[in-house]
Amino acid sequence: MAEMILPVILAGGSGTRLWPLSRQQYPKQFLPLTAINTMFQETVLRFPAGAGVRPPLVVCNSDHRFLVAEQLQEIKTKSTIILEPAGRNTAPAVAVAALAARADGDDPFLLVLPADHVIRDLNAFAQAVKTACAQARDGRLITFGIVPDSPQTGYGYIRKGASLTGSDDKAKAYSVAQFVEKPDQETASRYIAEGLLWNSGMFVFRASRFLEELEKFAPEMLACCKRAYDAKQADLDFVRLDAKSFKQCHGDSIDYAVMEKTDQAAVIPLACGWNDVGSWAALWEVAAHDEHGNVVKGNTVIQDSRNCYINASHRLVATVGLEDLIIVETSDAVLVAHREKSQEVKAIVDQLKREKKEEALLHRRVFRPWGSYEGVDNGERFQVKRITVKPGATLSHQMHYHRAEHWVVVSGTALITNGEKKLLLSENQSTFIPLGEKHRLENPGTIPLELIEVQSGSYLGEDDIVRFDDQYGRSGKG
Repeated sequence: MAEMILPVILAGGSGTRLWPLSRQQYPKQFLPLTAINTMFQETVLRFPAGAGVRPPLVVCNSDHRFLVAEQLQEIKTKSTIILEPAGRNTAPAVAVAALAARADGDDPFLLVLPADHVIRDLNAFAQAVKTACAQARDGRLITFGIVPDSPQTGYGYIRKGASLTGSDDKAKAYSVAQFVEKPDQETASRYIAEGLLWNSGMFVFRASRFLEELEKFAPEMLACCKRAYDAKQADLDFVRLDAKSFKQCHGDSIDYAVMEKTDQAAVIPLACGWNDVGSWAALWEVAAHDEHGNVVKGNTVIQDSRNCYINASHRLVATVGLEDLIIVETSDAVLVAHREKSQEVKAIVDQLKREKKEEALLHRRVFRPWGSYEGVDNGERFQVKRITVKPGATLSHQMHYHRAEHWVVVSGTALITNGEKKLLLSENQSTFIPLGEKHRLENPGTIPLELIEVQSGSYLGEDDIVRFDDQYGRSGKG
């Protein structure tokens, strides 16, 4: 059988430094930050399936499974989607991907790609992958080292060792002499002068070789991953790992678990317009600037402002006399930060989580496999939502213990199960769902269904849902 490349897309990050656009339930990889497509979609399309390349394998958080499935469908890509019951860093994620790759007896090259990186020069990247596969054929484990253009303190570094390729090779490979932790500014400048590379977090190796090295250096981790994979369950289009086994797994990165310990690590220097978009300052760097160095998105009026990133999602944002600022407006939050301090946005998210504020987790508009809902108003014992249901989609058959609901159709057609009755409602028609009544909402039409939901009751939390039947595999409460 011909040697194959299997792209493994790691889509489990949280992107906290890009708050308030990126949030725990809708992180940056699923946002169109640098192109028309989302960052996840751009990553999938970077190495499309074809001659010598398999359809990708995606490893993601269970909470994001419908986002992944829908975004793959939008770009007409089929994929195996493995669901992690808990985050355990990159080494366990790649271990279960390798186990899946070996399940049918094949042994492809795994091309491991985080879902939230930007690569501008795809030809240079493809050539580097070709060289990496040649090295992986000899049993090496290859990482890509980005040729730095400035001394950055947010990246780990790699020191090259002996050359592994000939003078005619378009992309060079070297043994890894040393992995180096994130430095301070003075040390980073010295690293640049010494020719060190940024550690990109992208890899190529045979599935079997990664598993062999993981067994050598982290046998307990591999054993947990094997138990979790062996006890996996099919869930619609997803592969759901056994939660108990996977949660027993020690979390660690590929670098710490394997690459820093193996004597078969290699690095390929890569100059391809790479950026991990790890902060608003990084996003400002890769985006298109106006004549004053500003990056502007949405409804804005800009006067005498320079080198700013300004993103207005819902309201007009006007600036006068500003320089080097980040301004991001959403429906429920506004961030203002100095561009040089943008890495510290994570501290804001940490504070929001400590204070248990929903703005750390969710946008006002919350996406579901059937569509979305958005909070419009709320008060004591009531809240109002705008609900959008995609054509042909169906919500679960459910009931609530603590709230009643009044639905008003704004546009489209709604097929409603209300107790024993079925109703077909169109624009400006409404129905009332009493507390404790079983009900279901469907869109039988060919255009989106828009309706207003008014909830009233003693408790209005999203966990007051008892599901009796759900086409998306969700069960129980919440």
